[in-house]
Amino acid sequence: MNDAGAHNIWRSYSDMMSGLLLLFVLIMAVCLMQAQKNYNDKLAEQASRIETQDELKQTQTALSTKESELEQQSLTLTDLQNALEKQAATLATRESELEAAQLTLEDQKTLLSQQESELEVRDAALLTSQAKLDEQNQLMSEQQAKIDQIIGVKADLIDSLNKEFTENQINVDIDSQTGAIVLDSSVLFALDEYVLTPEGQQTLYQILPVYCQVLLSEDYFDYVAEIIIDGYTDSQGDYLTNLTLSQNRAYAVAEYLLGISGGFLDQDRAAALQEKLTANGRSESNLIYRADGTEDSDASRRVEVKFRLKDDEMIQELSDIIADARTTGETGGN
Repeated sequence: MNDAGAHNIWRSYSDMMSGLLLLFVLIMAVCLMQAQKNYNDKLAEQASRIETQDELKQTQTALSTKESELEQQSLTLTDLQNALEKQAATLATRESELEAAQLTLEDQKTLLSQQESELEVRDAALLTSQAKLDEQNQLMSEQQAKIDQIIGVKADLIDSLNKEFTENQINVDIDSQTGAIVLDSSVLFALDEYVLTPEGQQTLYQILPVYCQVLLSEDYFDYVAEIIIDGYTDSQGDYLTNLTLSQNRAYAVAEYLLGISGGFLDQDRAAALQEKLTANGRSESNLIYRADGTEDSDASRRVEVKFRLKDDEMIQELSDIIADARTTGETGGN
């Protein structure tokens, strides 16, 4: 019994130990399974972490790239902003320049308007001046025609004098421009005398009637304003003495002419001669000089007989007006 009991105890103990061992094995198996599970979970978690880290790295890399791109974009934006600011400054400058240009344009428009107004005034003045010039030209043309007529009369008169002296076979030099004749004082008077010599009287008797008959003829009577006798001396002696001598000689010739006028003129023409005749002393003015520049005393001592047409002064005045008008016209044209 004891052996069987002991055997049973031992068998129970063995069963118990087997049970414990089985339990232990089960516990170990469970632990191992749990450990495996935990390990697997850790591996999975680690893999997940690694994956997450990889993703995080990729995200960081992408973020870094984005940050770089953002920085680059920020720099580009800064450059664009700077460029925009420059453009804005340039635009402001352009606007200022445009405003200045507009002001200048307004000034130019104002100036142009003023110039146009001035031009209109000048055009009006020019039209007025042109009208006056046309009127003046018309007047000058009329006066020029009158001058030409008077000059033609003077030329005809001088031709008639030359023709009349030639027909009477009298040798007299008549100035082709003035119609004056020059009488040598040495023939008319003795030295320093004013009484006509017989030879001088004879000379005057031949010349003066022919000269005055032509001047007082029907063709020229209305044109002749004055018949002039001028006496001249040389430069010897003083001026007043020579003036008195030249006057007395001119008077002597005039007195002789009036004395004989009744022999070749009718009463009316003789009276007209007396009205038209003047005698003047010129002293030593208008001396005659030789080619070498020395005074020709014999030629300087002379008596000149000439005439003045009624319109001689008008001719000279009109000639001066025409000359001034032409000068003004040429100056205005330039």
